[in-house]
Amino acid sequence: MGDWGFLSSLLDKVQSHSTVIGKIWMTVLFLFRIMVLGAGAESVWGDEQSDFICNTKQPGCENVCYDHAFPISHIRFWVLQIIFVSTPTLVYLGHAMHVIHRENKIRQKRASPGGTLYAKAPKYTDAKGNVTIKGNLLGSYLTQLFFKILIEAAFIVGQYYLYGFIMVPMFPCSRAPCPFTVECYMSRPTEKTIFIIFMLVVACVSLVLNVAEIFYLLCTRCKRSKRSKKRPGGNSVENPIQLKWPSQADAIKDNEKNLDKEIEKNLDKEISQSLGGIRDGAKEEKPLL
Repeated sequence: MGDWGFLSSLLDKVQSHSTVIGKIWMTVLFLFRIMVLGAGAESVWGDEQSDFICNTKQPGCENVCYDHAFPISHIRFWVLQIIFVSTPTLVYLGHAMHVIHRENKIRQKRASPGGTLYAKAPKYTDAKGNVTIKGNLLGSYLTQLFFKILIEAAFIVGQYYLYGFIMVPMFPCSRAPCPFTVECYMSRPTEKTIFIIFMLVVACVSLVLNVAEIFYLLCTRCKRSKRSKKRPGGNSVENPIQLKWPSQADAIKDNEKNLDKEIEKNLDKEISQSLGGIRDGAKEEKPLL
């Protein structure tokens, strides 16, 4: 089995961008799936084809019967299950990283001189980089949970139809080139059954956690909306007061208007002063007798 380090490092980044239930799901994925699969299951299934023995010496019969009994190895099936279940989470991680990068640029613009007049405030992150799951980010998170539920359920049903949940020690096989219905036996069926049931339980726990997380997010969203309605004006963190900042063109127009008014005031003041001086001079002149 390949190295899980790259996938683990990516999924570890999701920890800071998910809910409490999402962090529990990540722990279940790491401890009870990846580690158990790499530590124990691979050694148990390492000899599955070499120890698959049929009571015939017909060339090719054992290979055909093994392919019929196990269209895909349990180990490879579980590896595909982990990869497919983790893919929606990685897509959400890409969206979250894009949002963080975009809002960091907004924060830099606001830090520049006059940037607060023209740049919107960050909506999903704070100064420390913590993400608040709301708005489009909440929709993305719920979407990836929905796809994880579908994929998890599909793999559980697929495992049942492929080879069931109990490993039987004997398989009857009558496919060509076997000359007749032969009996094939595999090694350690009880031990393999224990691993199959364990991985099935972990998959069901993962499915339940995803469903619980959807209800948790919806309930949290409903509580926030109720709080915002109780506040005066209906303003909240999710629905802040929309302040309309003046554009640069409007600011220039306002400055021109203020300058015109100031010029008019100065002209009126000068005219009134000159007229007052003329009147005073006229009063000082004495009439001729």
